[in-house]
Amino acid sequence: MPRAFITGITGQDGQHLAEFLHGKGYEVFGMVKGQNNPKFTAMRDEFPYVEPVPGDLADLPSLVKAMELTQPDEVYNLGAISFVALSFNQAELTANITGLGVLRMLEAVRMVGGAQNNPIRYYQASSSEMFGKVREIPQNERTPFHPRSPYGCAKVFGHDITVNYRESYDLYACSGILFNHEGPRRGLEFVTRKVTNAAARIKLGLQEELVLGNLDFKRDWGYAGDYVKAMWLMLQQDEPDDYVVATGETHSGEELVSLAFSEVGIDDWQRYVRQDQKFFRPAEVDLLIGDPSKAQTKLGWTREVDFPGLIKMMVANDLRIESAKR
Repeated sequence: MPRAFITGITGQDGQHLAEFLHGKGYEVFGMVKGQNNPKFTAMRDEFPYVEPVPGDLADLPSLVKAMELTQPDEVYNLGAISFVALSFNQAELTANITGLGVLRMLEAVRMVGGAQNNPIRYYQASSSEMFGKVREIPQNERTPFHPRSPYGCAKVFGHDITVNYRESYDLYACSGILFNHEGPRRGLEFVTRKVTNAAARIKLGLQEELVLGNLDFKRDWGYAGDYVKAMWLMLQQDEPDDYVVATGETHSGEELVSLAFSEVGIDDWQRYVRQDQKFFRPAEVDLLIGDPSKAQTKLGWTREVDFPGLIKMMVANDLRIESAKR
């Protein structure tokens, strides 16, 4: 039975990946920070097959111990301070966890994995936010980075240090440059879930308005359940490499809001949406659209859920959750 170790197990991607790997017959270990972590306790019933392992991306000895304890075949480093807006207020914390945390995880893999007959294969969760103020459209694996947030800067360091460890120590280390991917498990602080949840609550009479920042941005949005398959496929190749995972389509913030509200039968969404400057970023990323042709050709990966299907899924889930609260 193959063994996988996942950081960020309580997040959207961690949950989808654990579910996917369990279906593939893996023994799944999830890194949990702190004692009686409430997020892990909440997900234990849904994922009883995930074995919790203590560890912290800010503490190298704990990562080494986790590697020694679990002896994984594959490590998926999904843990990060992942909310872009928060990174402007907590830049140092973001750099320490999202950036230096990658270095610590790679070092733990190098220290423990090198002694195995089958060295650990490592996946790093890179991000389209690294492209920031984009240099070309669409963005691919060779597009230069120009991050526009502390989060994006930290992700660039994590990406580059993964390449460095691959080249310096011959580690099997891959980075997936994932564009925005969403789903019902997305946290309420992220704009997609904030919008779909508000649409559901306004429809049910539980909320009167939705307050947002900039709506002119454009993103390449896909379904998280599709994207974790690409993570796994990267670690099944003969040689490690980096891949853009995206849909190749772009949609605006206004399209997101319009589609979500139309799903609950509200066509005049402008009546319920108000913009507030406090939700604008100091530096905005205006347009992201990825070129997934390498992942499609070399990995055989394709997305299954389109953008309207994704929003429909998320709104239906929020309607179910909010209806149960009434």
